Amino acid sequence: MKTTKTTFRSKVFNWAHELVRSTGKSFAVCLAKAWALYRLRKRMATDTVKIAFEKADGSLRIAYATLKNVADKIKGTGTPNYKTLTYFDTEANGFRSFKVENFIAAY
Repeated sequence: MKTTKTTFRSKVFNWAHELVRSTGKSFAVCLAKAWALYRLRKRMATDTVKIAFEKADGSLRIAYATLKNVADKIKGTGTPNYKTLTYFDTEANGFRSFKVENFIAAY
């Protein structure tokens, strides 16, 4: 049985395909947003980042997100989900997530 290695490019393209499916926008636009999500995750691994996204009710949410030093708090299955981006909210002191198509900006 052959095991596959997940590279950062495969994650970016999985996000892009999910964005195409959910929004119906062109692949080029979705790929640009997927690269922005990749850069966001990379920044969150080393620092706390101020992010903005649209909530399900349509309101704007600003959060301080990180993935640094939170490995001991993870309780999930570890199955990748390309429909959402999960982060640790430093203000709420807990894990949160948002749909990738609702991402607006990272400051």
